[in-house]
Amino acid sequence: MLNKFAYRTTGLAIKTITNLSKAQISYHGEDHIPAGSNIFVINHFTRLETFLMPYVIFRLTKIPVWSLASYELFKGAFGAYLEKVGAVSTKNADRDRLIVKTLLTGEANWIIFPEGRMVKNKKIIEKGRFMVSAAGGKHPPHSGAATLALRTEFYRQRLRRLQAKNADEVKHLAERFQIQDLEPVINGDTHIVPVNLTYYPIRARENILSNLAVRLVEDLPERLIEELMTEGSMLLSGVDIDIRFGEPIEIFECLQCSPIDMDITTQRRINFDDRIPSRTRMRIEALRLMERYMTAIYNLTTVNHDHMFASMLRAMRSKKIDNQDLRRRVFLACTRIPHQTNIHLHRSLDDDQVHLLTDDRYRKFQEFLTVALDTGILSRQGTWFEKDTSKFSSAYDFHRARIDNPIDVMANAVEPITPLQRIVSRLAVQPQFWIRRKVARYLMDQSEAEFEKDYAMFQIEGETKPMSVGRPFLIKGRSKKLGVMLSHGYMAAPLEVRKLAEFLGRLGFWVYVPRLKGHGTSPEDLAMRSYLDWQSSVDRGYAIISNICERVVAGGFSTGAALALDLADRVDNVAGVFAVAAPLRLRDFSARFAPAVDMWNRLMQKAHQHAAKKEFVENKPENAQINYIRNPISGVVEVDRLMDDLEPRLANIMVPTLVVQSSGDPVVEPSGSRRIFELIGSSEKKYVLFNFERHGILLGEGAQKVYESIGNFINRL
Repeated sequence: MLNKFAYRTTGLAIKTITNLSKAQISYHGEDHIPAGSNIFVINHFTRLETFLMPYVIFRLTKIPVWSLASYELFKGAFGAYLEKVGAVSTKNADRDRLIVKTLLTGEANWIIFPEGRMVKNKKIIEKGRFMVSAAGGKHPPHSGAATLALRTEFYRQRLRRLQAKNADEVKHLAERFQIQDLEPVINGDTHIVPVNLTYYPIRARENILSNLAVRLVEDLPERLIEELMTEGSMLLSGVDIDIRFGEPIEIFECLQCSPIDMDITTQRRINFDDRIPSRTRMRIEALRLMERYMTAIYNLTTVNHDHMFASMLRAMRSKKIDNQDLRRRVFLACTRIPHQTNIHLHRSLDDDQVHLLTDDRYRKFQEFLTVALDTGILSRQGTWFEKDTSKFSSAYDFHRARIDNPIDVMANAVEPITPLQRIVSRLAVQPQFWIRRKVARYLMDQSEAEFEKDYAMFQIEGETKPMSVGRPFLIKGRSKKLGVMLSHGYMAAPLEVRKLAEFLGRLGFWVYVPRLKGHGTSPEDLAMRSYLDWQSSVDRGYAIISNICERVVAGGFSTGAALALDLADRVDNVAGVFAVAAPLRLRDFSARFAPAVDMWNRLMQKAHQHAAKKEFVENKPENAQINYIRNPISGVVEVDRLMDDLEPRLANIMVPTLVVQSSGDPVVEPSGSRRIFELIGSSEKKYVLFNFERHGILLGEGAQKVYESIGNFINRL
């Protein structure tokens, strides 16, 4: 009998493991779990599912959960423990009768792993059909869960239909299944609930558990070492476990055919093991049901970056792999997946994926690349990589798949997701120049749409400038060898740097000018933004021009100059950087008091004293046709935060650098820009000081001299 104390012990053990490890468990679709009798069919990749899922489902349903387990595990103390938590051996003679009985009465739900055993290589598709690869060879997924669900519902319907017609048969069945109360049985339903567990990332490496086991146990089986290396690393290094429940499959629908209906309503006695006339049709329905829940299980896979990179790498035909090209293709795939509503994404794919094209700040590509290099899928050949295609097709030891060929395992995991495979296969065969064009076009359209949306949301009659002031733009040049990403400054808009952009365009350079988030609309919009939002705008601008031109120079004015320097530190491929009036510290009176006022505003916000807040100060701009006339206090604080973040990283900038400053700048302290210049690590750098008495030296008298200085710098590159 089920031991509830064992359930509590299991729950305590799982909580302890979770607290000691860095594992993050996320649940999805719990509301899909129906009341009544359920068989949960779950994919089986690690030992963790065996212990974790009974506890999880019991906690969600408050109904005991029993499961089938391999007869090999029922040995000694561990076997006794399995029996206490409701596990039944696959070779138990009363197995099927027990499952049907407990499902009919509703006293227990069941967990069945349709693959049979762990599928360490995640290979379950063969020539478009479900075919499980296992240590002993290949076999179709088991249809046992389907058969047991059909048998349960068969008897439920038989009890319901014969209740008024054949009391003796109903009594006989009630005795056979130990049914005390017939009412809840005939009013119940039988369901199969598909469940998927996805782990991310999967990195097999030596860890404290595997090392300890090797030291303490002689002749430890290699199979167990592999499991400790893989699953131990997952728990100790941190893994996201996404548990996703799918739509339940109602079994009653599968019995709606004449042969089965005749057996359900027959007046003759049917014993549990009798061969009924509709057994062939029941077998057909079981196979259909198996295909249905297997499809559902694997379509519930939580797609992550590893899946995307591995699938694209496998689908690309060329052995010569350019890392930027691979990242572009995966980026495009990520932009198209959200339109497929039946594909589930890891939370890291919900956000903007421009980082794949720029600094890889979350190390999604770098971590994948490290695994690919360590396992020989890729080998470095100077500036490009060579793919070993045999790694995706050659046989390898099943129990070492997660160690020897994890990239193949990653790709196998999403092979059953047809819409994803269609996206990947189409992008994998397109030429590089076409991929680059699509990336640039997509990002420009995204920037345009974002601006129009923000403009419509935040515009203020009589204060917001015309859309032409804030719209991002592209200047076409003559040569695509070198392009420029040019950023405007704080409280300004792209129009602020248009004349410089057009000058550089006449020199033959392509120039893209992004709109920094919060600009070109209203101060209320800017007040909501952080410097990380501006950073993202610049990253997108860089991604656009880098997909048009071979090399890119980053540049900007004022806060845009700081953002250009920030980009030059974070992105390896920047060819050079120029910074005009970059602010280490602001001279403006309001800037000195902004942190204190910002703190006051936060306190008033918490106290719900909104009238006491001081959110904006008056701004008297040099270019009233472009700049805001109100300055949000929070925005000034964000400029300071940007510079605090950037200052210690200036030494990392090793590309050719030009710093330009006005000696009479009333906004930016000239000594600050000089300090920036001195901190920059590049040996090829130049500081140019112009004798102007204004901040906005890219417009007005003498601006042409500044343009020429920047143009000469870029020409030298």
